[in-house]
Amino acid sequence: MTIVVPAEGAEEARAFYGGTLGLEERDVLPALDPSRFIWFRLAGEQELHLMLADESPPVAPHFCIAVDDVAALRATLEAAGVATREGTAIVGRPRFTCRDPFGNLIELAEVGG
Repeated sequence: MTIVVPAEGAEEARAFYGGTLGLEERDVLPALDPSRFIWFRLAGEQELHLMLADESPPVAPHFCIAVDDVAALRATLEAAGVATREGTAIVGRPRFTCRDPFGNLIELAEVGG
């Protein structure tokens, strides 16, 4: 999945996604310009691609990242000053939402098998 962050926000994006959320940054493929992208590993073979561009993020569409301990991650985000919000309750799927520093809406959830 790819989301847009402002070109001048690369270090803030790394701090949020790599530092606060704890995602592992990976190398951008050689055919692409690494000054325009930041890539992170998600679960399995999934990746989150940040495209550095001057576009506004969408207001309502979002993506979901599956996590092992939603309560602990929420506490980490709130301690870092990130506002979190409850979503509509889904039985068996603890979750919440937040926005990254650029306004992208993120759902963080424990996804059972």
